[in-house]
Amino acid sequence: MGVFNVELEIGDIQRQRWVKLEAMVDTGAVITCVPASLLRDLGIEPSWQQRFQFAQGEIREMGVGSVLMRLEGKEFPTQVLFNEEGTRPLLGAMALEGGFFGVDPHNKRLMPIDGLML
Repeated sequence: MGVFNVELEIGDIQRQRWVKLEAMVDTGAVITCVPASLLRDLGIEPSWQQRFQFAQGEIREMGVGSVLMRLEGKEFPTQVLFNEEGTRPLLGAMALEGGFFGVDPHNKRLMPIDGLML
C-alpha cells in the first residue's frame, strides 16, 4: 500500500479541547497511535493496558484510551494507543472502520464507504 498522511483532530470526550495533527494512514496498525504527552495535554488518560505486537516482533503492554476524532468532516469516537514520545502519529484500522473510511492507495486518499449489514 502507498503511504500517505491525513490531517485530523483529536479531542477529549467532552469536546472541550482539540489538537490538530498529521497522521500516517496505516491499515496494518489496529489502533490509532498518538504520543502520550499530546493525549495527556488534552486531559485524556489511559483507561486500560493492552498488549501490542510491533513490526519488529517486540510485544509491549501500553495504555489505551478513548478520544473523539474529526476526520474528513466527520466526528466520531475511537480508541488510541498512548505511544512513546517522538513517534509519528498513525491512523489505524479501528478509526478508519469506525468512521466508515476506505483507503485508496493509488490516489493516496481516504474515501467514504457504506456500512454493511449483511
